[in-house]
Amino acid sequence: MDWTDDRQETYDAFRAHVNMEPKELEEWLETEDSKRVGDSGSGESTGHRSGRRIVEIKRTTKDDLTESDLDHMQKVVGYIKRHTAQGPESDVKESNWRYSLMNWGHDPCKEQDC
Repeated sequence: MDWTDDRQETYDAFRAHVNMEPKELEEWLETEDSKRVGDSGSGESTGHRSGRRIVEIKRTTKDDLTESDLDHMQKVVGYIKRHTAQGPESDVKESNWRYSLMNWGHDPCKEQDC
């Protein structure tokens, strides 16, 4: 894949916003709190499904990433940016807001005291 400026920006933004390691995210995705948040009209929520894909992407070397991976990385960054701006004023640690973000690979408690 040719690493254009746009692709590199997406890659860098993904690495900056997704602050959970693959094993940490995998363990989180096994919890009941992870499974109960998000839209789950078809069983598994969009965020939960995304979390599994994020684990795969984070375990893929940069040179082996596909255009589809980059598209998903861009989607993840957009979700994290939008939802971090909408956070609760209190009780972040046990909020559905945090749990949803964690499904997308971002734990806000790593950046603020919870």
